Amino acid sequence: MALRNKPVRREEPLPNAEIHSEGFRQTREARRSALVEDYVELIADLIEDGNEARQVDIAARLGVAQPTVAKMLTRLCADGLVSRKPYRGVFLTEAGRKVAEESRIRHQTVEAFLRSLGVSAETARIDAEGIEHHVSAETLEAFRRAMTHR
Repeated sequence: MALRNKPVRREEPLPNAEIHSEGFRQTREARRSALVEDYVELIADLIEDGNEARQVDIAARLGVAQPTVAKMLTRLCADGLVSRKPYRGVFLTEAGRKVAEESRIRHQTVEAFLRSLGVSAETARIDAEGIEHHVSAETLEAFRRAMTHR
C-alpha cells in the first residue's frame, strides 16, 4: 500500500459542536455498557448450556483472571443484573435476562448481516462481538431490511 503525501479530505463540513459531540457521547456510553453486556450475555449462554455459570468458567471464556470476574460480578449484583448463591454459580435476575436477550439479538443480527455480505463465519462472529455494542436500533433495522431484500 502506497503512503499518501496529502491528508484525506472530509467530504462534508464539520457538523455543529452539539451534533458532533453526540456521536462521541454515544460511543463512550457504548464502551461503558459493552463489558456489562458481554458478561451478562455470557452468563446467559453458560446457564443455557449447562444450567450454571461459575466464576472459573466466565474467566476462562473471557480470557481474564478470576479476580477480574469477581469484581465485575460484584458490580453486576449491585446493578441488579445477577445474583449469587454461596457455593453455587451466578444467576441472572429478570433485568439481567432482558439485557442478555437484547445483546444476543443485536449480536445475531450483526453477525447475520456480515455473513450476508460474504464475511466468513469466524470473522463475522468476532467482528459482531464489537459492533453489536455500538450499532443503533436504526442501523440494526436497516441490516434486517437489507437481509430480507436479497
